[in-house]
Amino acid sequence: MVQSNQPDKNAFFYPRSRYYGQIRPECLVFNANLQEFAQKVSFISILETSGKLDPQEAYKQIKQLWKELKHSKKELGIGNEPDQ
Repeated sequence: MVQSNQPDKNAFFYPRSRYYGQIRPECLVFNANLQEFAQKVSFISILETSGKLDPQEAYKQIKQLWKELKHSKKELGIGNEPDQ
């Protein structure tokens, strides 16, 4: 019987760090979005550094990811609390 090593691959390619912030649904969702942003930026940087992606295209992709992250922050209401 062959066991799948899919969870190991996912943990390797998409590592998740433990969350230590406020335990609120919107904070947890934003943290997941932030980690996904960081992972994608890392991949784009590697592709650009290795010459497999044009610098302008890398910039364009990262800029789009940043816009999506900002939109996520706004939609989740992160940073809108009076105590922050």
